[in-house]
Amino acid sequence: MITVEVDHRPADEELRKLWLAVWAESGPTDFAAIFSRSLVCVCAYDRPRLVGFVNVAWDGGQHASIFETAVHPDYRRCGLGTRLVKQAVEFARQRGAHWLHVDFEPHLAEFYRKCGFRPTAAGLIEL
Repeated sequence: MITVEVDHRPADEELRKLWLAVWAESGPTDFAAIFSRSLVCVCAYDRPRLVGFVNVAWDGGQHASIFETAVHPDYRRCGLGTRLVKQAVEFARQRGAHWLHVDFEPHLAEFYRKCGFRPTAAGLIEL
């Protein structure tokens, strides 16, 4: 049974395992830096295994952004990612964010549309 936990910070090792399964890399060197800017994070567990993760970072005001939406490949296509994103959206709203941004690759457009996002024009610069 999948359980969802809000504002639970997973151990670095379990987050690294998920990161590796999802993106084939070990992730940031310092997860603490990510959590220090977090408005809310939502984790999914198939005990004891972390199988999903969404983080919402914010500017301390009205704007927040979804980062690190991750669902383990073994748990995809069953609605878990949508469930995590929608919970993150609701908690961001409750905590005072007025705008929630998300960047994604074209193949994820339909997923985020189903989560309630609409396309917008934006600018980006690679640093």
